[in-house]
Amino acid sequence: MSVKIAVSGAAAEAVDRVVPQLVSDLVASRITGGDETLWGPDAEEESAKRLGWVEAVTVSRPMVEDIYALRDKLRAEGVNHIVLGGMGGSSLAPEVITRTYGVELTVLDSTDPGQVLAALGDRLATTAVVISSKSGSTVETDSQKRIYEKFFSEAGIDPLERIVVVTDPGSPLDAASRATGYRVFNADPNVGGRYSALTAFGLVPSGLAGVDLNELLDEAEAVMVELAVDNTANPGLVLGAAIAGTLPLKDKLGIVPDGTHILGFGDWAEQLIAESTGKLGKGILPVVLDVNSPELSENLPDLQIVRLVGDWDDTREVADGEIEIAGSLGGQILVWEYATAVAGRLLGINPFDQPDVESAKIATRALIDHPSEPAAPAFVDGDVEVRGTADVVSGATDLAGAISSLLSHLSDDGYVSIQAYVDRVAHPELHQLRDALAARAKRPVTFGWGPRFLHSTGQFHKGGPAVGVFLQITTVEDTDLQIPERPFTFGQLIRAQADGDASVLAEHGRPVLSLTLRNPGASIPVVVSALN
Repeated sequence: MSVKIAVSGAAAEAVDRVVPQLVSDLVASRITGGDETLWGPDAEEESAKRLGWVEAVTVSRPMVEDIYALRDKLRAEGVNHIVLGGMGGSSLAPEVITRTYGVELTVLDSTDPGQVLAALGDRLATTAVVISSKSGSTVETDSQKRIYEKFFSEAGIDPLERIVVVTDPGSPLDAASRATGYRVFNADPNVGGRYSALTAFGLVPSGLAGVDLNELLDEAEAVMVELAVDNTANPGLVLGAAIAGTLPLKDKLGIVPDGTHILGFGDWAEQLIAESTGKLGKGILPVVLDVNSPELSENLPDLQIVRLVGDWDDTREVADGEIEIAGSLGGQILVWEYATAVAGRLLGINPFDQPDVESAKIATRALIDHPSEPAAPAFVDGDVEVRGTADVVSGATDLAGAISSLLSHLSDDGYVSIQAYVDRVAHPELHQLRDALAARAKRPVTFGWGPRFLHSTGQFHKGGPAVGVFLQITTVEDTDLQIPERPFTFGQLIRAQADGDASVLAEHGRPVLSLTLRNPGASIPVVVSALN
């Protein structure tokens, strides 16, 4: 099935007004041809080495048999459990692919010691691990590789037989892994991480877990001709215009699964769009919603709703002002990548760089290199330690007052970001804070598990419009875990990541409220009550 799109209201007006100009400018064929000039002179150097994703299907085909051969070898050796150590684009794409195809993949995209220990304690004897990092220097994946090497060795298992590496050719991880004797799959270096779903980063862990990779690539190939043609029916041009061409710009994009067979697509699209467009004070903020999310009943003027629907019905009427899109997973991936590149052109930004992602990494490294005790809380309410920027916590004496203070900084065009540096496997109920806060704030609310969102919406938080307020949640770990051959633990690392990001947000003038839950099981209901 090709990808189908229908639009109405402001989105339809944008398509009617913008798409003919995109067709006249030959945008679709120029993207397909790798024309780096589409996003302006300042973007040319980066764009010239980041357009390989348009050829991902063709480039990835020869890799499939090698992935299958390794999968068969591992299965013959009794391996029936695949763990993925990766962050951002290295983890979000395999997660949506495997969930949609109904195969098991343990995604370890956290530095929370509890979550790491849980993964290590799950079927280690029959586990293989994919360590996935484009740069080859990501601190999270380096730490995950080190701890699995230690646990495999202590269990009498040769890590060389159980760890598979995916990285760019020539990266530090590539060189070191090949020298040590690990099996390495190289990805196309001309593809950025968030556009890498159909490269080795998406295919290796998904294929080893059991996904039919040929089917996935066939789905993407089925829309390639449509996406390359300069006409007004091109789904990439239509979607790009609908999400980035409205006047005035609806700069919050609510992504709602509404009958689609694809599971978790919003989380993948969130990174693609937020990290690509959130810069120079501009951007589109994706907000992952469901059909019952409070935002859908508020008729917010700056929130563009796009529904991922199931079986296509040409006679179905689209709700006023909304976008509906249907299609296969592989087709949707490629269409949204094209649309995001088009959105970058319409917004006047470079959709292939991420200048503000590095700031949180620098702050984290500084805290790791020069550790110190955390700042004293402004106050403690029960089992919750409360910290934050002075404009939020000054004068507050309890949790409810601090939350009210944070929301007082929320503008009519603002959003709330919940950032949970918490074990997402042990505490999935924390996600209920999102709807509770959205119902109260009556504004879009995003939810990100830390530290993975630092490789996703973290770019938008600093580089996009300065209208966000931030609720950060951390926990006190019952147990910690030393990172082998590193002078810090997983617990120290995740605290440094949270503190580092909070400090960068504060430096950018963003209001921040940080809550440390000493007893998460008991404290989460207390926080929900305070939100209400």
